Amino acid sequence: MPKIKIIRWLCSTALTTAIAVSLAACQNISTENTTNTNINLKKSAPLTVERIYKEAEFSSDYISRLRWLADGSGYTIVEKSAKSEIDKEGKEVSIGRDIVVYNPETLQRSVLISAQQLTPKGTEKPLDIDNYTWSDDRKKLLIYTNSKKVWRSNSRGDYWLLDIKTNKLIQLGGKNPSASSLMFAKFSPDASKVAYVVADNIYVENLSNHKVSQLTFDAGNGKINGLFDWVYEEEFTIKDGFRWSPDGEKIAYWQLDTSGSKDFIMINNTDELYPTITKFPYPKVGETNALPKVGVVNLTTTKTTWANLPNNSRNMYIPRMNWSGNSQQILVQHVNRKQDTNILYLANANTGDVTTVMTEQEETFLDFFDDARWLNQGNSFLWTSERSGWRHVFNITRDGKTALNLTEGNFDVISIQTIDEENGWLYYIASPDNVAQRYLYRSKLDGSLSNQRVTPKEFAGTNSYQMSADGQWAIHSHSTFSQPTQKRLVKIDGHKTQHMMMDNKVLIDKLAQLPKIDHEFFQVKAQDGVVLDGYIIRPADFDPKKKYPIIFYVYGESWGQTVTDSWRGSATMWDQMLTEQGYIIASIDNRGTRTPKGRAWRKSIYGAVGVLSSRDQSDALTAMANRWDYIDTDHVAIWGHSGGGSMTLNMMFRYPEQYHVGISLAPVPDQRLYDSIYQERYSGLLEDFAEGYKQGSPITHAKNLQGKLLLIHGTGDDNVHYQGSERLINELVKHNRQFDFMSYPNRSHGLYEGSGTTLHIKTMMTNYFNTHLKL
Repeated sequence: MPKIKIIRWLCSTALTTAIAVSLAACQNISTENTTNTNINLKKSAPLTVERIYKEAEFSSDYISRLRWLADGSGYTIVEKSAKSEIDKEGKEVSIGRDIVVYNPETLQRSVLISAQQLTPKGTEKPLDIDNYTWSDDRKKLLIYTNSKKVWRSNSRGDYWLLDIKTNKLIQLGGKNPSASSLMFAKFSPDASKVAYVVADNIYVENLSNHKVSQLTFDAGNGKINGLFDWVYEEEFTIKDGFRWSPDGEKIAYWQLDTSGSKDFIMINNTDELYPTITKFPYPKVGETNALPKVGVVNLTTTKTTWANLPNNSRNMYIPRMNWSGNSQQILVQHVNRKQDTNILYLANANTGDVTTVMTEQEETFLDFFDDARWLNQGNSFLWTSERSGWRHVFNITRDGKTALNLTEGNFDVISIQTIDEENGWLYYIASPDNVAQRYLYRSKLDGSLSNQRVTPKEFAGTNSYQMSADGQWAIHSHSTFSQPTQKRLVKIDGHKTQHMMMDNKVLIDKLAQLPKIDHEFFQVKAQDGVVLDGYIIRPADFDPKKKYPIIFYVYGESWGQTVTDSWRGSATMWDQMLTEQGYIIASIDNRGTRTPKGRAWRKSIYGAVGVLSSRDQSDALTAMANRWDYIDTDHVAIWGHSGGGSMTLNMMFRYPEQYHVGISLAPVPDQRLYDSIYQERYSGLLEDFAEGYKQGSPITHAKNLQGKLLLIHGTGDDNVHYQGSERLINELVKHNRQFDFMSYPNRSHGLYEGSGTTLHIKTMMTNYFNTHLKL
């Protein structure tokens, strides 16, 4: 068996969502094998918050930074170096990390890049590997290190180049570059150059002589080149704002002029003797957005040619742009502020002239944006659309006149996995028969065969695949609601398992020592007959003749789904702990959530986010109580984070007779305070839907609070601002509604920074339920 890098980790409880990151940071403990004989199994001992969040007793395995080589001949993993030293405590520790390669056919392992090769001249310590990128010819390697957090990710750091032939290691950025100053460095197609962003301008470095040339010169006064402002990065999920042309002679890039957007200001009162201030452009609902532009800079002349997009303004977005299968044109997606119309233009890289390819339009909103994937040397492209009422993938000719649905049927394509153009296959994730599950399917690119399931029936549950570019191999991940994730190396042809890469045996053995809880997926109907999906978890010693208090976990917004047949990490363990303490746990996906149930399901909440969705949650509780009389309807709790925090407030305020205890983490009490791109997409423009904003915002109904409410927010939340909770507090005080409140200084939206934060939050939440909900 090859020695594969495994990490033991403790996952957060919160579902990652559009306006949320994880509720808790992952705590990593490195090991080299999937088994750990030093862990003391506590058979039948009660679960505690400390066991779950402090001792990391139920941590899961994780394979570190695995990626396929471009030709599919092997996969690389970062592993501990065999070379070691004795630390100050007398322990033998590994010196640095190696990049090793595995042959998928034979599983033969070899060190591709040693820690010694990644040790800069004149130093003894190898570089820490935050990330790494191969050139297409595998003769050069980019090492990303010393990274620093920029909003939600570590996107600024140092880049080093290793020339495999000469074994020479050089830091990029010119002579004496500032520490952690480069962003998004990437090879040109022929690997003769590397481009990157420094201080909001784009630079290119020639790798033969390491001469650095500046390509853009107008950064400053709000203008940024090759990257994005806060709201683009968050809501369009893009960070890297430039693209090499296939011939390596040009770079297409975004420029945003954020000077018209008002700054949001956050104050840090704790880290320095005097408060420090962070400010950044953040357009809220109805406020001025950044002005987007797309240009193509010629590396020889450093001249930029701008795409002449019709009617471009601060009320337009450019969420995607890429080269169109050649080096002469870029495909630009131009979206109006309402986000119901996306016009695709081909822009000439030399003149800036544009021609219209096609228009994607909805009556309500377009809720996702993706790059066109070019085929057949640019003669056609793959495009994801909901035009049929379901989310499908179309093969569209370059002129936009012919569109062939490759995945036709009454189901949603959830994500594209890879495109094997040589053999004519499109691979994608879907689940036509069970929206809580995920499976790999494939269709022929010419439409001759559609919707062939690849995942075998024995892998019922949730499946994901990290596929090689040629579509021949994959790292297959499988889990269920009660089974932790396992990873297998599989050959796609026949889905043959070549090797069990991660069996999670330690965790599975631990779970076997615990009382077996009972969970069930179910469906109920809303008052208008719409079917809602849910899950319910009952205690191991469940007695249907007894009454049980019930705790709902909720998200309910457009960027998340809670009812999934998948392993949920520490959230599973915390729920099981609560069942041991006498609670029933449940969750419901209301209309509008990111559930693969078709366009009508997702668009139904348009113009009144929070109104119909909260009614669905209330209807579900009523239907559940009618079906199961062991639910104590006098002891009902609900909690959620981010969008789930907002939904918790709506349920406590709009349906106070049904919900008696609520815990709301990092909510949006007033939708007008959230960012323009997200909120206007689902709620509509403020001038058109002012009443919908009012009725959908929990703060409007705060005066109705009757039960016990715990409000939690981080003062350093750059996403859902602390400002909203402060306004809600004022409203609750105004109406003399008593509540409990906890602020976490300088914690961001994920509420995980700082020693002990996760343990403290989960302890507080557990105690709150036990104080106010227990029978």
